[in-house]
Amino acid sequence: MISHNVAPPSHPAIPADVHADILQRLARAEAEHGVRILLAVESGSRAWGFASPNSDYDVRFIYAREPRWYQAVDLEERRDVIEYPIVDDIDLNGWDLRKALRLFWKSNPAFVEWVQSPIRYIERGGFGAGARALLPQAYSVESGMYHYRSMAKNTERAYLREPQVSLKKYFYALRPLLAVLWLERYATPAPIEFDKLLHLIDDRPDLRAAIDDLLTRKRAAPESWVGDPIPVIGDFATEQLARLEAIQPAVERKPSALPGLNALFHAVLDENLH
Repeated sequence: MISHNVAPPSHPAIPADVHADILQRLARAEAEHGVRILLAVESGSRAWGFASPNSDYDVRFIYAREPRWYQAVDLEERRDVIEYPIVDDIDLNGWDLRKALRLFWKSNPAFVEWVQSPIRYIERGGFGAGARALLPQAYSVESGMYHYRSMAKNTERAYLREPQVSLKKYFYALRPLLAVLWLERYATPAPIEFDKLLHLIDDRPDLRAAIDDLLTRKRAAPESWVGDPIPVIGDFATEQLARLEAIQPAVERKPSALPGLNALFHAVLDENLH
């Protein structure tokens, strides 16, 4: 029997009834698949802090199986994800522990954001804290800069040059651009919350005012809202992308994070024996 006395209190961004529904779905996933959820978080716009009233709930989780499951000739052929269709605006899926740690080893941006999410539905055992402790060693600033630059570039080219621009697409360009600025200044993984990145443009009061206004509108408008282009934001995106195209992120020389990742993997499996 899996104890469910592992859920942090409901976050203000998640209504209490939705929070309870999500916990029930996570419990069903554990029962249906015979797994133990180690960490379940909110990803996407609600975790980032610029959700619309009708934004989906993007629930992501890391789970572990009974230790002997990993001792198999066909391990590489075994399914290592759990996915569910979106129902009532709740999008729920997860990764197996080993898959997650292998991706962490490669600085997978999704995993890095999940473990830093401010909205946690479940945190069980030492996995979450252990993964966060490994961030300075495992995370590649160089990879992060390339990832965020690519995200912003694709969004800017596909959406920000249109005669009418989706409000949320501005944030899908701004957030990665500000994340790059964070990486350049601090050389640590960028925080999930959009508000924590805004001080990076304090020297641009015109841009900051436009973003603050956009945030207010985004939090009140439906996901489908579109409007006239906002030149100061569009120009910022264009300028930053041109600057980033002209620079090469420094290649990092760090000790391998693999011993720490293996130690965390074994520690979680030991927890699963009890």
